[in-house]
Amino acid sequence: MPIRDAKPEDAPAIAAIYAHHVLHGTGTFEEAPPPVEEVAARLARVQAAGLAWLVVEDEAGTVLGYGYYANFHPRSAYRHTAENSIYVRDDVRGQGVGKALVAELLVRATAAGFRQMVAVIGDSENVGSIGLHLSLGFKQAGLLRAVGLKFGRWVDVVYMQKALGEGDRTLPA
Repeated sequence: MPIRDAKPEDAPAIAAIYAHHVLHGTGTFEEAPPPVEEVAARLARVQAAGLAWLVVEDEAGTVLGYGYYANFHPRSAYRHTAENSIYVRDDVRGQGVGKALVAELLVRATAAGFRQMVAVIGDSENVGSIGLHLSLGFKQAGLLRAVGLKFGRWVDVVYMQKALGEGDRTLPA
């Protein structure tokens, strides 16, 4: 699957994919889709920080999904831990797009010196995302029950984690 770094001109396609998930899914707790300009600003911030934002496209160059990693938390002690986010067009879910994105994000984050990758998965019933992360070696690290309210129901958050490179076996240089 062709994976490449996202470009500013991908923002409309990324915004459209994300809008579908905001309006119809519990994988994100945003309730109103951000405008294209905000998506473009988020993309620029991630890339300006030297972090990865990737897209998968089909043979025609149509964006099928996107993923990125960013710092898990802004406090300095978390500087070796990244958090991934992936979103796939609804009509191509289950076809390996998300798995390809996460696999490449793991490679990129490891090469950048990160030691842990965390996935914060909206909805404990999100078996697709949970299964995808399990298949790539993530382990469930926690469950926060009923911390979100979306579509008139309480929604859990699942934390999953995977060690990168040396993980916690050594201290970073």
